[in-house]
Formats: sequence, C-alpha cells, structure tokens
Amino acid sequence: MSLSDPIGDMLARIKNAQMRSQKKVELPSSKFKCKIAEVLKDEGFIVNFETTEISDKPILVIELKYNLGNPVINTIERVSKPGRRIFSSAESLPKINNGLGIAIVSTPKGVMTDVNARKQKVGGEIICKVF
Repeated sequence: MSLSDPIGDMLARIKNAQMRSQKKVELPSSKFKCKIAEVLKDEGFIVNFETTEISDKPILVIELKYNLGNPVINTIERVSKPGRRIFSSAESLPKINNGLGIAIVSTPKGVMTDVNARKQKVGGEIICKVF
C-alpha cells in the first residue's frame, strides 16, 4: 500500500492517538518523519521518539506527552499538501498563535521551526503548524 501523503498520515496518527489518550504511536519511518519528530521533541511537544525494525521495515515509535491528562499538542495540522505546496520566505513566515505555537518548515538547511528559520534568514516549505 502506498500513501499519497505520508506526512499527513503521520500527523493524523498522532492526533488520533492523543484523542484516545494513548502513550505511544507507531508509524512507518522515514528520515523526513524522524526530522519532524526531532523538532517536536526539541520544542517539548512529545516526550521521545525512536526507530526500530519489525520484519525488515523501519518503524517510528513516538512517545506522546500529556499535562494533567490533557495532550500537550492542542492542534496539529498539515499546511503544505502534495497537491498544493505552500512556500514562504524568511520574512513572511507565519506566527502561530501569536508565537505560542510553531510552524515546522523544510528549508535548504534542514527541517526546523519558523523561529529558527527567521533567525537564519532562510525560507522554505511550511510542512505543518503545531500549538
């Protein structure tokens, strides 16, 4: 089975697992998904992530974070989709929830938050927004 939007699938699995108050979520792994999980961990939205192999297929296991029983990630939504890519320059990157949330951006210097992209004065494709 091939997915047309593997990143959208990743975000949907995280959202669904948090609605069910699950501690961990498993999904097919890729380097790009690991970079997104790394940004989420650095910003404090998830506890941890690791990659394992089950029958020669890489699996990404994300440990979700909760605060007093409520998920830390309030909203996670895809911005740039396979049918409609959304690019932005460093100056016009959006502020999510007046700076309380983050936008994950894929830049020529790697996957990073909108704040880091502004500091490094580099634009790119806006993958998703999280708050």
